[in-house]
Amino acid sequence: MVAETHPGVTVPTSPIQRDSAPRSARSNFLSLLLATSAITFTMSTRAEPSIESKEWGNANGQPVKLYTLKNAKGLLMKVTDYGAIITELHVPDRNGKMADIVLGHDSLDGYLAGHPFFGTIAGRCANRIAKGHFELDGKSYQLATNNGVNHLHGGIRGFDKQVWTARTEMTPDGPAINFGLYSPDGQENYPGNLVANATYVLSNDGELLVEMTAMTDRATLCNLAQHTYWNLAGHDSGSIANHELRLFASRYTPVDGTLIPTGELAPVKGTPFDFTSSKPIGRDLKAAGGDPVGFDHNFVVDGESFAMKQVARACEPKSGRTLELWSNQPGVQFYTGNFLNGTNKGKGGYVYQQHGGFCLETQVYPDSIHRPDWPTPVLRPGQIYRHKMRIKFGAK
Repeated sequence: MVAETHPGVTVPTSPIQRDSAPRSARSNFLSLLLATSAITFTMSTRAEPSIESKEWGNANGQPVKLYTLKNAKGLLMKVTDYGAIITELHVPDRNGKMADIVLGHDSLDGYLAGHPFFGTIAGRCANRIAKGHFELDGKSYQLATNNGVNHLHGGIRGFDKQVWTARTEMTPDGPAINFGLYSPDGQENYPGNLVANATYVLSNDGELLVEMTAMTDRATLCNLAQHTYWNLAGHDSGSIANHELRLFASRYTPVDGTLIPTGELAPVKGTPFDFTSSKPIGRDLKAAGGDPVGFDHNFVVDGESFAMKQVARACEPKSGRTLELWSNQPGVQFYTGNFLNGTNKGKGGYVYQQHGGFCLETQVYPDSIHRPDWPTPVLRPGQIYRHKMRIKFGAK
């Protein structure tokens, strides 16, 4: 397999067909990582899957596109190369009625105006870093403090606000889209040139397969998260309090008043954070505390840290829609849309209220750069960051 390079980083080329038009060296480089993100499943085709695209506006002086992927079961997903955002995902209920189950905006302008990370890839380092400061290999780095006194989701202009390079492919598994992004040394004050890649496959078996990979030419932090807000009753159906959730996690990381983990890996048993058996999200929502109130905590997923394992199972009783999540990451940030406050006007003009959606952000634990005994967010030259997710949709 041919390899290409960019300031010290070598990555195998992608099997996805390149555009015939000439491209800059940087743009060519951004299409490389799909080869490191292959996901293989076997299924029978039941209908004709499709991929379409259209112009969707401009951001940062670059054209932006919106892509529509439809699988053999009729599931439909829309994604954009701005932030690698999942803008829509339509799945059936127990009666076959389709609904869009992700929060977001109808237009690019909605995202450009500012949004709470709807559907995006968060990075270079997702979640919070205490006071935006860390030391790595004897050097000190100060990042933006864009979440109170802390750094959040990559800073002022993280990966959620970048235009990614996109490639589409009709794979044996179903329609796929691969996003690539080059993050130069010093961007948001992170060290090292980094190439990130995110691949979404809308499987013909009714699953969303996600793989995020990255490589660097210098030691840096890399902890990517797919940040979709889910509401299995439909994005415009109100509170998710009635959703029943099970987390395959017997421990969690308690936090201080700024949502930075205290360092403890505490058992969930006997606390509001116990989701080891399925229960309504709203049952202990107030008891979770916080300001604003709700869950915004990392849970320690049971099992081997970087092995593929089940993370969560959710069900919305009225529609019967279900979501099951597997990942190879050691933690999952369970967030209940606490900061949605009625000012977030979403698709169709619907206004998202507090607790109108929930997130399941698989990742390395927040602020783990300050906890040497925790799984590390440090990525070094020669290593490949590889983050897999498998999300299965159903109805009962």
